[in-house]
Amino acid sequence: MMTNADRRDAQMAYVSDDGIMEEQKVCRRKLQKLNFMDRSDFEGIREVVRDLLGKSEGAFINPPFYCDYGTHIEAGKNFYANYNCTILDVAKVTIGAGSVVTRDIPDWSVAAGNPCRVIRRITDKDMRKLFGQEEIDQEAWDAIVKMTENREETP
Repeated sequence: MMTNADRRDAQMAYVSDDGIMEEQKVCRRKLQKLNFMDRSDFEGIREVVRDLLGKSEGAFINPPFYCDYGTHIEAGKNFYANYNCTILDVAKVTIGAGSVVTRDIPDWSVAAGNPCRVIRRITDKDMRKLFGQEEIDQEAWDAIVKMTENREETP
């Protein structure tokens, strides 16, 4: 005879019995911790997300975040979710983020698809835009350029 957790995982009708509710309690405790953390504690957030999802290398979620179990979510490497994300993971949720990259992508390019291909180069005009026609101020732009240069120097 199958447990309700087995039935749920097989995508069959199930009842939220004590075992199911206990799984949700574990998840809700982790969500409570995540959602009330100091938002500037990036490493702490990464640690809680790693514990919550388990199967996602380098995942980062800006809290608040909501899900049913967490353990049913499989996200690709370096998955990122912004504020107020909700993933209903009663069934397995796989997130196929990114593209299959088969060769180097040139710097300052927009690339997408499977296989990944360059859609267009990012021009100087594009680089200074934040949203729509809003331009990035000089101080922020200098910080972006410095961060980019530091990444290129790091192996």
